[in-house]
Amino acid sequence: MVDSQYYLPNDIGISALDCGEAFRLLSPQEKMYAHYLSRAAWYGGLAVLLQTSPESGNIFVLLQKIFRKQTPEQLEQVATAAGLSSDEYQAFLVYAAGLYANMGNYKSFGDTKFIPNLPKDKLNALVKASQAFQEQPTEMEALWDSCSCLMYSLEDRQKQLGLGDKGITTYFSGNCCLEDAELAQKFLDSKKLSAYNTRLFKRDNGGKDCYEVRLASAVQKDCAVEGEHESCCGCFNFEDKEFTVKRGDYAPLMEKVSYNLQQAEAYAANENQRKMLEEYRRSFTFGSVEAHKEGSRYWIKDKGPIVESYIGFIESYRDPFGSRGEFEGFVAVVNKAMSERFGKLVSSAEVLLPELPWPREFEKDTFLKPDFTSLDVLTFAGSGIPAGINIPNYDDIRQSEGFKNVSLGNVLAVAYATQKEKLTFLEEEDKDLFIKWKGPSFEVQVGLHELLGHGSGKLFVQDDTGKFNFDQSKVINPETGEPVSSWYRGSETWDSKFSTIASSYEECRAECVGLYLCLNKEVLSIFGNEGQDAQDVVYVNWLSMVRAGLLGLEFYTPESKSWRQAHMQARFVILRVLLEAGEGLVGLEEVTGQDGKPDARITVDRSKIHTVGKNAIHRFLCKLQVLKATADVEGGRALYDGYSAVSDSGAHNFLRLRETVLQRKEARKMFVQANTRISGDSVELVEYEGSAAGLIRSFTERFQDNYEHLEAKLLELSKMDASNWC
Repeated sequence: MVDSQYYLPNDIGISALDCGEAFRLLSPQEKMYAHYLSRAAWYGGLAVLLQTSPESGNIFVLLQKIFRKQTPEQLEQVATAAGLSSDEYQAFLVYAAGLYANMGNYKSFGDTKFIPNLPKDKLNALVKASQAFQEQPTEMEALWDSCSCLMYSLEDRQKQLGLGDKGITTYFSGNCCLEDAELAQKFLDSKKLSAYNTRLFKRDNGGKDCYEVRLASAVQKDCAVEGEHESCCGCFNFEDKEFTVKRGDYAPLMEKVSYNLQQAEAYAANENQRKMLEEYRRSFTFGSVEAHKEGSRYWIKDKGPIVESYIGFIESYRDPFGSRGEFEGFVAVVNKAMSERFGKLVSSAEVLLPELPWPREFEKDTFLKPDFTSLDVLTFAGSGIPAGINIPNYDDIRQSEGFKNVSLGNVLAVAYATQKEKLTFLEEEDKDLFIKWKGPSFEVQVGLHELLGHGSGKLFVQDDTGKFNFDQSKVINPETGEPVSSWYRGSETWDSKFSTIASSYEECRAECVGLYLCLNKEVLSIFGNEGQDAQDVVYVNWLSMVRAGLLGLEFYTPESKSWRQAHMQARFVILRVLLEAGEGLVGLEEVTGQDGKPDARITVDRSKIHTVGKNAIHRFLCKLQVLKATADVEGGRALYDGYSAVSDSGAHNFLRLRETVLQRKEARKMFVQANTRISGDSVELVEYEGSAAGLIRSFTERFQDNYEHLEAKLLELSKMDASNWC
């Protein structure tokens, strides 16, 4: 029997993201702008299939061909005739919906593979009975043969994403290991090239290792072309190895992105938006991260737009080395009432920042007040939808020019709605309180996490000219009492230095800031929480965090001793820190559930949050920031890896608790998003029901323009690189 963590349950939660009212309030110009940005995002989002696994692109095309000919309702009759039970057919729909929602056959949250929860021969029978197969048997047979084995394979290495023998990745060729990733990072640093929009392929050339760094771009020529001064492409010798920098990764998709961004320019509201789109186009056309950074600068300057968006190779969570960005693009409409609260939080930031536990010298010289808006998502293309975002991720821009924060209101509204009977690991008396205050407490946590978590803290840097951004003779490391003795040099960044732990470490720092500052009455008041309500919000926020730390064990792989999800690792680390604080602050015990199976109970003593809890987070948060600021990779790894360790020894048997968590886990919800389409000279919003069938329909209708060409290109891109994964 297949372990349940490798398939999606038939009763998985699927919700429609409601943005109808927000979209209706847009002007005709704003609707056109949102439409073309959405098209750019959706086409670019297809690159995630190719960034996830060798087979994802082919499975996507197979599903598109099947469901374009027959809707899920029409196909059901075919399934029954082919011998599938209603449960088996529902399992197929859930698998298809899961592939679309995750943009691949690995969960975006946790990075484990999921396979169809029905026998392979039954799915084979359904595929062959489908109208698509009947009309094009040779092509469909070849497509099924190209992906069906990997679709169902659960060999150890294929169970999760990872580098080398630890898992599957398409950011690196199959023969790459951690040493190759480290060497490539040094090479990229030496060339002042960012890894964000790259992949790495290693080849043997007469016994000598040769590396190809491939940039995502519409242009496939490596020489300088019209519109750029010089090309960064070419052949280079580095540490006795040959490196070739080439362009053209995902070229047909990047071409579509650039075209739709150009169409959107005509409907831009102001000059900043126009210049932003122009630079983004340059980035996706030529494969230039510098152009994307320039576009991000204009994006930061575009304060308070009605239609907000961001697009590019952004988050590095799924690169096993932590440097390469997964493509994402979002388009959303501002929720003015909620944004007002976040605006008040921004106004209070300069008063709140000094409360953080590190010395003033470890904070940015000036706080660059960002836009902080609550948005209703119209489009979020990529592998998953977060609740909040703090971008851009470029350290140099964030440190000196600013950033923006967004909270995704319509995602929060449905993502964290919980049924009491599905609430695990809490005392009965905590459950009603948890359900009542989970939403409001998470709103506070997201606001603090994004604005004052990711938005705080200085990095000590010595630039290429030798100039420091801090006074070496005066700044003292509070952990050692000695002058600061390490810092970032030249083109080194937080991601390139801390690599594999950078994402999770930074999420942990931001989560700790949220826990620490939610104790502030002024913060609670900004979000409309006073008196007993405010105390309950604090309690549920801390209780939610320690429960999330326990739930995080689902995302730990004992065989490789590795974590598969940055945020959940961060929350487990916080649970460990609060358990270590002692004095009865947090209780965690193994019990037997009402069903007779192993269970667990987690408690928080609310009377000790402001004392024992605050002191523990104060100490830990200061260490996190000091190690980050001083580029102390060795110290940072020792601290973070220590708290991340999952073992069966000590006061808590976390390996056994992991089994309990897996037995009682609830699948993460999936979202159905609307489409936009031009009708005459106006834009229509097409909405779908919150079900597997609705999610499938949204995707088959999303790519109707010239779909045969698009699917042929996707298959071509998959085939072109097939030999790299062996």
